[in-house]
Amino acid sequence: MNWLITGIVVALPLLGFSILAVALIIERIIFWSKLGKRSDRFVREVLTLYRRNPRDAFTLLKQNADLPIARIFIAALELEQATPDEFRLALESAAQAEIPLLKRFNTVFDTIISLAPLLGLLGTILGLITSFASLQLGDVGGTNSRGVTGGISEALISTAAGLIVAIFTLLFANTFRGLYLRQIALIQEYGGQLELLYRRRREGGGFPYATS
Repeated sequence: MNWLITGIVVALPLLGFSILAVALIIERIIFWSKLGKRSDRFVREVLTLYRRNPRDAFTLLKQNADLPIARIFIAALELEQATPDEFRLALESAAQAEIPLLKRFNTVFDTIISLAPLLGLLGTILGLITSFASLQLGDVGGTNSRGVTGGISEALISTAAGLIVAIFTLLFANTFRGLYLRQIALIQEYGGQLELLYRRRREGGGFPYATS
């Protein structure tokens, strides 16, 4: 009964955490692999096209509106006759709106990383309590003491399992965090370039066109 309780309290949550972590990691790998292959090349093409024909650049952005940076640029370029300050604010507001998508599941990863070792430790403590409860006073070195030794070994498996789940999740969570920071840096860099181009066109009397 004690081992059954330990399994329900510790093993099932750890199993659930591991399945959840794997599912979310796969989703994030697919997301970042698609984003990484397209974003950098696409935004360079947009900026080059914007120098020649803002209308065509806007059309290209609309065709790739599934990319976060494309939606950010669209939000700013849709403003007709906007001042440079209004244009910059539109870029910043749109970028802030995309952050939750880029940081998606980070809180879940942090929760798994924090709770998995604690659950493993809890399982070990419950296992040790069960093992030592079977040890009778004066029976040190007897049959029961050998059983206690085996019970301790089994109890430590919980801690090892919790650490494995936490370490595995941590490796991928840090990788995704690095990709997020890189994407934010690219958004800031290319957003600044677009703002500069917009300012030059505005000062030269050539306003970009926004079409719905």
